[in-house]
Amino acid sequence: MQSSKKNYTKEDIMNLVEEEDVEFIRLQFTDMFGCLKNMAITSSQLLKALDNKCMFDGSAIEGFVKIEESDLFLYPDLSTLEIFPWRPQQGKVARLICDVYRPGGEPFEGDSRYILRRALKEAEEMGYTFKVGPECEFFLFHMDENAMPTTISHEQAGYFDLGPVDLGENARRDMVLTLEDMGFVVESSHHEAAPAQHEIDFEYDEALATADNIMTFKLTVKTIAKRHGLHATFMPKPKAGVNGSGMHINMSLSRDGRNIFQDPEGKDGLSREAYYFIGGIMKHIKAITAITNPLVNSYKRLVPGYEAPVYIAWSTTNRSPLIRIPASRGDETRIELRSPDPAANPYLALAVCLRAGLEGIREKIEPPESVNCNIFFMSDEEKSLAGIERLPGTLFEAIEELEKDEFIRNSLGNHVANKYIEAKKEEWNKYCAQITDWEIDEYLYRY
Repeated sequence: MQSSKKNYTKEDIMNLVEEEDVEFIRLQFTDMFGCLKNMAITSSQLLKALDNKCMFDGSAIEGFVKIEESDLFLYPDLSTLEIFPWRPQQGKVARLICDVYRPGGEPFEGDSRYILRRALKEAEEMGYTFKVGPECEFFLFHMDENAMPTTISHEQAGYFDLGPVDLGENARRDMVLTLEDMGFVVESSHHEAAPAQHEIDFEYDEALATADNIMTFKLTVKTIAKRHGLHATFMPKPKAGVNGSGMHINMSLSRDGRNIFQDPEGKDGLSREAYYFIGGIMKHIKAITAITNPLVNSYKRLVPGYEAPVYIAWSTTNRSPLIRIPASRGDETRIELRSPDPAANPYLALAVCLRAGLEGIREKIEPPESVNCNIFFMSDEEKSLAGIERLPGTLFEAIEELEKDEFIRNSLGNHVANKYIEAKKEEWNKYCAQITDWEIDEYLYRY
């Protein structure tokens, strides 16, 4: 497909804002943990913003800079202008996604969008364009009388069910229509396996546009859900005993407009580059997991019995391994990484996956043999004989793997790697200090 990027000039944006009666512009950026931030300006300040003169206090954003070096600047990406269709028709609200720069004009090394740009530059120097398609899952829950989110849902729908069993169908339809109003090409939407769980898939695109779209998607889904009196959450495992939410990432590389993962003469229809790309990801997947599965809660999803991948293996024929090769071939040949969840920072997740895959191609890293049976049914002895290892079982284990993997740390850069590891260790320690309801129920009356 062609990239959805729009080639706006400053003059185009100034004219559009005037013609469309846009009163407020949100200058958006993403912090290290994948949370969307923004500064709102009025249209009278738009030219200043387009001249990259909007400054903010970086020390107020967790993981950015110290107070003594706090001044950072927002550089709007002109191609990302979007008018929010859910805001008033008079005095409209638009957004521009921004890159973050230091006062001297250098890219801020803690900006996750910059980290993805840096990885894409490496791919470009090797002659590649990185294409990505996400599969984003989420839950829709009721809110209480104070408009606070709960984990309550009255529905019991399952995979591919429809209304009236699927009580979220109307909200999901409005989400799709709103996304299409914003230029998304929505390929499909449906109820997922767990009650109150949903999935909306949008079209493949170049990686930077896809990461931007994931952030826009989350904002849109949450906004439309709230209009229906619901809370949309991308928390990986909000309820025990049911499937969690994943964000499978479909990836391919192109050169001169041709998908280089395809090879009709190759084994399984895959090129050597595709195999090496798989090899690179599998080599670094334990450290990558700290980025693609960033929460304590992420590892409640990555347990046997709920379809999420647990074991480091790949296959062309079944969905139990970590990496799956979907049946489509030709231009649609792709690698599907099934472990990421929607709490991940998409810029960092795509950056580390790309760099690991590129290393696989450069170093000709062969993946192990594919595993074409259900790994969940294999005995421990069979998995051991096949050399199948597990993904990290906790956030702490994943952070330990990230600390050991110099290549993935370098892919993030020292600034983000160090601050991320520090913050996630603190998150783990806070979690370990909690006394849970389970512990009270299990131990209070027995001991």
